[in-house]
Amino acid sequence: MATVGFVGLGNMGSVLAGNLVTAGHQVVSHDVAGPGRNPDGARFAADVAQLSGLADVVVLSLPDGDVSERVAREIVAATPRRVTHVVDTSTVGVAAARTIDELLSVAGVAYVDSPVSGGIAGARARTLSVMYAGPAAACRVVEPILAGLSDRSRRVGDRPGMAQALKLANNFLSATALAATSEAIAFGLSVGLDMKTMLEVIDASSGQSAATRDKFPQHVLTGRYAAGFANSLMAKDLKLYLGAVEAQGAPSALGDITESVWARFAAAEPGADFTRIYPFVAR
Repeated sequence: MATVGFVGLGNMGSVLAGNLVTAGHQVVSHDVAGPGRNPDGARFAADVAQLSGLADVVVLSLPDGDVSERVAREIVAATPRRVTHVVDTSTVGVAAARTIDELLSVAGVAYVDSPVSGGIAGARARTLSVMYAGPAAACRVVEPILAGLSDRSRRVGDRPGMAQALKLANNFLSATALAATSEAIAFGLSVGLDMKTMLEVIDASSGQSAATRDKFPQHVLTGRYAAGFANSLMAKDLKLYLGAVEAQGAPSALGDITESVWARFAAAEPGADFTRIYPFVAR
């Protein structure tokens, strides 16, 4: 197997890097915070330059497009450099994916845009949805690594940026459903309905969604609020979505409303679990 470099050992990245080790890959990892979350069985590299001299394929799991681009530049500048392919599981947006692809292509490094959806629980259970886009030859090389990340992956396009577009569309729907469900549940409680009853009936009816099936039963009803995805990240993704929609000249009747709700929530409670949108809306 190719040696896999992994950059970004945050909540999601540390689990994904561990999945690669479990799948039998040789993994070299790096995180600016140090080796505290380095998975057992992986070698920790002091910096991106060192990692780039050891790995054939580098997987990124980073907070935004600016960080992904900075790491891509460090890979390009590394001497010696062994890296031939970069897989970016970060949500960076359409424009950033295209920029990073151009940057790496000049250096002869192939880029596969590969954001993920399903949260940390999905990563641990290997049910995470891995959507990826890139030229056929590049995708063939990295598909064994994508299979190491999760049991669910699908190629969705032949150009970097296309998977980002799908991820942003997905997160827009997720954010809208969660905010709308919060309003609907708050309304029902105001007339005396029971939350558990409401969720059971809605989830068996036409208003069902991942919010009624998972987020509310697991995190709101129980008071856990521990889905593992921050409201600030959702607000960031919605801003990226609106920017991409505007750039494409696509319709956006609801996008501004949804983005505004999440921007206000993130400003009021920075870094809160995104399932806490319910008490924010209910107030």
